[in-house]
Amino acid sequence: MRDEIEDIEIELLLDALFRRYHYDFRNYARASVKRRLRQAREQLGFRNFSAMQEALLHEPAMLTTLLGYLTVQVSEMFRDPLYFRALREKVVPHLRTYPSLRIWIAGCSSGEELYSFVILFREEGLEERTLFYATDINPEALKIASSGIYSLDRIKAFTENHQKSGGKTSLSDYYSTAYGAAAFDKTLRDRVVFSDHSLVTDAVFAEMHLISCRNVLIYFDRPLQNRAIGLFRESLARNGFLGLGAKESLRFSEHAGSFTDFVRDEKIYQRREP
Repeated sequence: MRDEIEDIEIELLLDALFRRYHYDFRNYARASVKRRLRQAREQLGFRNFSAMQEALLHEPAMLTTLLGYLTVQVSEMFRDPLYFRALREKVVPHLRTYPSLRIWIAGCSSGEELYSFVILFREEGLEERTLFYATDINPEALKIASSGIYSLDRIKAFTENHQKSGGKTSLSDYYSTAYGAAAFDKTLRDRVVFSDHSLVTDAVFAEMHLISCRNVLIYFDRPLQNRAIGLFRESLARNGFLGLGAKESLRFSEHAGSFTDFVRDEKIYQRREP
């Protein structure tokens, strides 16, 4: 009975979040959402989820707090270095044939993957012809991304990943340090558009040559995964590329037939022409 009441409370809380603020987590993988909401309830000191719902509806600051729990903020620069090496060695040669490029980092979180892309494209001589779109549903994560400031104790891992990804320069060329933090160069954001965008409710906003959406779909249920992949298919230019996370796949998607494996081991796909 207790679990049944809790499930009802969670349904009502997620519905309130959508109806009041238009953030839709109703079709996220329920086990993951429940785990994150339980963590929020315990750490914020709420008696139950009904009390959380009341706070969400009547205290606007609660929205930002709750989004911090519901959205995933775990990332690092050049995460899964072989993915970025495959982009550098296999995808970039195709992208060189375009006079201008548009790259979409969907679910960019706090920006580590965005800066990885900009640095890679600078090293490959493609930055000046590229627009980078960095989107997320969490405004606080976008603020961190647009600042480009990260704790100095994370830089060692960033540097090792960069080297393993085939980096052609030193990562230290792109940041300065002070007060225990590393601030990445402002010029890395010259060609970046930061924007709030939801894969759950929003539509296509531009034609892209490459979309990277890694470790986001694993939090969606199957219908929502299909919606997101369909959105990527519609967004991609002819023969455009889609990169997913190591634990994600198009195999069971209703849109799988619209893509071919390009670098199978690194979950990089190319849009198939009808």
